[in-house]
Amino acid sequence: MSLDILQYSETESAVLGAVLLNNSVMDDIGEMLEPRDFHYTVHQLIWEAMKYQHSNNKPCDIITLTDILLRYERIEEIGGINYLRKLVDSCPTSSNVMNYAEIVQRRSYRKRAVEAAEKIMKLSQDDYGDDEQFFSELEKAVLSVRPSDSGTMRSIADSKRDYMTYLDTKDDFIFTGFQKFDEWMGGIGRGWLYILAGRPSVGKTAKMLQMATGIAEQNVGQILIWSQEMKRNQLFNRMLAPMTGIGGNRIRKKELDDRDKKRLSDAFEQLEQMPIHIEDSKNVTIEEVRATARNIKRKYGKIGAIIVDYLTIMNIKQQKGESRSQAVGYVTRTAKSIALELDCPFIMLAQLSRDGKDEPKLEHLRDSGEIEQDADVVEFLWHNPDITNPNGKVIQSVIAKGRDIGVNNFEYLFQGWIQKYTML
Repeated sequence: MSLDILQYSETESAVLGAVLLNNSVMDDIGEMLEPRDFHYTVHQLIWEAMKYQHSNNKPCDIITLTDILLRYERIEEIGGINYLRKLVDSCPTSSNVMNYAEIVQRRSYRKRAVEAAEKIMKLSQDDYGDDEQFFSELEKAVLSVRPSDSGTMRSIADSKRDYMTYLDTKDDFIFTGFQKFDEWMGGIGRGWLYILAGRPSVGKTAKMLQMATGIAEQNVGQILIWSQEMKRNQLFNRMLAPMTGIGGNRIRKKELDDRDKKRLSDAFEQLEQMPIHIEDSKNVTIEEVRATARNIKRKYGKIGAIIVDYLTIMNIKQQKGESRSQAVGYVTRTAKSIALELDCPFIMLAQLSRDGKDEPKLEHLRDSGEIEQDADVVEFLWHNPDITNPNGKVIQSVIAKGRDIGVNNFEYLFQGWIQKYTML
């Protein structure tokens, strides 16, 4: 037996022997180790039996383990009762069990890393027709190295201290730059899925870009924008027009004099200071969004917001027998999961399912009734032609869903020629 294998055997035996000597150590290491952390199948079986006993608040000794392994006809696989006795003899004291468990866990991570590397090598040699499937399998291989999430079930009595700390801690809400909206809502919460929806030409992208710059000015992390309808320079036109007061159409046509160009250059220097990243690819997948956002977080440390313009023109794959609504629902659920994982708001633009002058309702969201369920906030932008203003178009903002915050209505003046929203 090699030295490495001998060390595996001795350390794992010490962990299991410590549990048999003193069941209370399971309170410290029970959620720390998974069966796959043990190198030997025999030890994996014994650990599973120990976890079962502990989770059911039952004693975990030689007699009870023998009984449960006999019931499941696994006792011979572990070498019988004599092997359990050897485990007790291998550990004279349980006082060092945390050290033993940490060694077992650390070696398991290294072993899984080697297995992941071997899988990645094999993936690189396979002929994948679909690049996204390749990246997905690649990501799964890397994530398999990480430990599984442990349970966090706690009684109310055990949670009081954390709750009182929560009451004394200022929430990390993110302001959008729209004052009345921010005062009412308190800002957008990290982990939220925020749906910004409206009919065509109502100004969804303009509102989104103002939200993006407003968030960027708060210094709360990197802002990631996926634009699937407009190229990067078109977005710059829309961002610079309200900053400079130069009409967007003039910028688009490049009907600019030297003074205009100077103003645009100065304004662009302000944009450069903002932590905003833009990708203008078409048919983006939710998996691409997640992978890129993870990379940005690893590089910069914090995400301020993820923004996708817009939902229903993403590359949304329908599985066999799956409806379009179900496929879109998978995307919104994944977006919500990304928001929670990366601790940032995920702002997703969406189209409404029909034209009309009436105030939009939640059921008008195109392609998916599941969007309402997944979203924390749904905001509709709606132009009521009966309300006029000589300075621009009056846009109604309808907060149709607000988890924990309720619903509300706001009015904006939208000056389309400079793509600027101002609260009324």
